[in-house]
Amino acid sequence: MSCQTPGSLETIIVGGGMITHDQILPSLYHLQRLGRIGPITICALNSAPLRALAEDKRLQAAFPDQSFRALPAISESPNKVYPELYRELIAGLPPHNLVVVAVPDQFHEPVIKAALEHDQHVLTVKPLVLKYAQAAEIETLAHRKGLLVAVEYHKRFDRRSLDARGLYRSGRFGQFRCGEAKLVEPYYYRHSNFQNWFTKENSDPFTYIGCHYVDLAYFITGLRPVEVALRGIEGKFPNGNVGYLWSAGQVVWENGAVLSVVNGLGYPDEAPGMNDQALCMFCEGDDVGSIIRHDDQFRGVSHGYIDHLAGAAFRFVSPDYMRLVPWQGGGLRPIGYGYDSIEGIVEAALHVNKTADGLSPQDGLARRQQVIEEIDRRGLLATPANSFINELVIEAARLSIARNGHPAVIDYQPAPTVRLRD
Repeated sequence: MSCQTPGSLETIIVGGGMITHDQILPSLYHLQRLGRIGPITICALNSAPLRALAEDKRLQAAFPDQSFRALPAISESPNKVYPELYRELIAGLPPHNLVVVAVPDQFHEPVIKAALEHDQHVLTVKPLVLKYAQAAEIETLAHRKGLLVAVEYHKRFDRRSLDARGLYRSGRFGQFRCGEAKLVEPYYYRHSNFQNWFTKENSDPFTYIGCHYVDLAYFITGLRPVEVALRGIEGKFPNGNVGYLWSAGQVVWENGAVLSVVNGLGYPDEAPGMNDQALCMFCEGDDVGSIIRHDDQFRGVSHGYIDHLAGAAFRFVSPDYMRLVPWQGGGLRPIGYGYDSIEGIVEAALHVNKTADGLSPQDGLARRQQVIEEIDRRGLLATPANSFINELVIEAARLSIARNGHPAVIDYQPAPTVRLRD
């Protein structure tokens, strides 16, 4: 699809890996059908992942009349790499369109800044960046230019999470006191591209996936984290690189509550669930206890297949995150909070643009800034202004894991900083 509906967002996705295949591209394809998204370009380090996306039978069946521009071209040798190609593409994009950042954690900052420097809205996979100072710089630059930066913490769009947030903030649960979260991804991740970048100096399971549940606890309660202790368990990837393959963390919140967080790359590939993930928060009121419990692995649906196309013959199925299903139109459409999250960010970027229609450049900038500030205050979309606690937690976690779990403290005054506890 090469035509562009007036007012839609021409989009560049930087990164062609798993999350682009599973969630981002299907969501954007459907939004393209609806006229919200214009032409889509996907840029990767080399042609291999782009060829895999272009030739994917499931995507072809779901979106039979749609395609993307691949750069480098899929005809290029997969051995030829283009580490700076994304800069050239972003520079050529007309202002106030959309750049989607879907690269490994440590590369988020340069891609986001390149997008902002060329006046583009940004949708990035979590986490935003790895240090608070980087998040603050991005917030300042985006606000100065009237651009939306949103972090795709899709668990915020799970209806269970939205319901819990509303009930907690209306006082129905009292105060969060103690809880546990876990998210363990499949063992086969170790055989993927993870083994090339998910090394000790770059990331760990808490930073990569534990941040989902830290953000969710903050999203539900509004409480700020004040201390993090994280232990990592090292292991070798098949290519010999060393990484933290497991982690166990403890996050202390400003009211004294404690959340333990267990993460790893090791859930059995043949087990029913695609991963193991859940959140349990024990709360208390006046002489009474309460609880928020979300089982995010098993949503009450299980399938037994006659084949192994799903990786195993028996699977727990979550229709709530991301599924491609029949609809009234051609092909299939995405459903679930994975789609809802991307749709929400795209709609917000479109709204920011629309509010400035017909205004002078100066008045248009002021209006866009005002709308973004409203989005920040509402707190449903994760933005640098309203979700910077995540960068503080990650910075503290990285400080702690390198010192075998020595606690790191987050101070908010006079300015947010992270330090090791004395």
